[in-house]
Amino acid sequence: MNSITRRFESSRALQRRAHEIIPGGSHTYAKGDDQYPILAPGFIARGSGCHVWDADGNSYIEYGMGNRAVGLGHAYPEVVEAARQELINGSNFTRPSTIEITCAEEFLSLIEGAEMVKFCKDGSDATSGAMRLARAYTGRDLIALCGDHPFFSTDDWFIGTTAVNAGIPQATRDLTLTFRYNDIESARRLFEAHPGKIAAFILEAARSEDPKPGYLHELRSLCHEHGALFVLDEMITGFRWHNGGAQKYYDIVPDLSCFGKALANGFSVSALAGRREFMRLGGLNHTDKPRVFLLSTTHGAETHALAAAIATMGIYRREPVIAHINRLGQRLLTEGNALIASHGLAKHIRIFGKPCCLAYSTLDRELNPSQAFRSLFLQETIRQGILMPSLVVSFTHTDADIDHTLEAIDAALDIYAQALESDVSRYLVGRPSQIVYRSYNDGSTATL
Repeated sequence: MNSITRRFESSRALQRRAHEIIPGGSHTYAKGDDQYPILAPGFIARGSGCHVWDADGNSYIEYGMGNRAVGLGHAYPEVVEAARQELINGSNFTRPSTIEITCAEEFLSLIEGAEMVKFCKDGSDATSGAMRLARAYTGRDLIALCGDHPFFSTDDWFIGTTAVNAGIPQATRDLTLTFRYNDIESARRLFEAHPGKIAAFILEAARSEDPKPGYLHELRSLCHEHGALFVLDEMITGFRWHNGGAQKYYDIVPDLSCFGKALANGFSVSALAGRREFMRLGGLNHTDKPRVFLLSTTHGAETHALAAAIATMGIYRREPVIAHINRLGQRLLTEGNALIASHGLAKHIRIFGKPCCLAYSTLDRELNPSQAFRSLFLQETIRQGILMPSLVVSFTHTDADIDHTLEAIDAALDIYAQALESDVSRYLVGRPSQIVYRSYNDGSTATL
């Protein structure tokens, strides 16, 4: 497969200007220039289905899908039309809109066990709202989060646990504990070390591996035994594992759960949902406990975004979205790893995860995780017209798209193998990408 010469002059000019007026050059760290090789599109101009076009007119089959927020495909016509029809009537009023009830009823009909829901705009608001609610309900201060899961919130209770904790008081950092996924004893030890002080445990139901049989149920029982709430972050698993979320897939009902990303196919809608016993504390009808200022966002119930969510949920009900992304994801997983093995690179690169939500690892000659080799792999697949920071399939990917992607991976693996034999710097143009969670910049992305 022959690579295509791609030019990025417009992107380069935009990147320089962006860094002058936007800290980091973008509004999402995962989209930043430090996350991609030099030979990568800097700005996306438009998307349709699983295809995107950058500021220079280059086209790509895309697998980031808005950091997993786009499950159906970019600019999915039915969703766009639903938002457009609602938008012409106005998007934000001084009192609630009737569509807020419609969307809440539609959402709660999908998520079994959830009795009330509060909509907001991003995942951080939802998870932070859950933590505030848990603290208020239990009267406790400590939060326990799964240290094996990479992201829960931009707010201090989570970011304080990462290397990027500048500006977060030590007193705040001390209020968050971590436990290990699939390790019930690590959770038990936290309760033993902090008796009567932990308000909630929060984790994703699954990431790249399934929970051990009984793990989620045992953890929930342990939480309840010690008076803590059991909270699931469904930002990624919701509307990928099952229409009813991973909680339905694994047959577990959490006290609270947080949804977003694919809920509205890229429109900004997230949700905090749960049992009435807890959610009511953010309402007006209780007198037995103090009021909780739960979630109050000016734009939290924009009508066009809720219309997009209703349309999206309707499509998931009607169409075999989950089955489709699992089938194509399984092709990428099976055939992609077979290609890797055929190049003799099975020890150095691996595609892994659930078929509906794949990622890949890149290792150097000494089998250590390598940002340089990740950048090289990205660089070479971009040359072939594939933009794949992950391998997340949408409903609009086709078998032909998978065929093209596998051809691109095959070509990139040739270069990867050559770089292992000599020096990756001979094949990588410019500096490698970097991890988001780092305490200091090293200056490599300071100028573009």
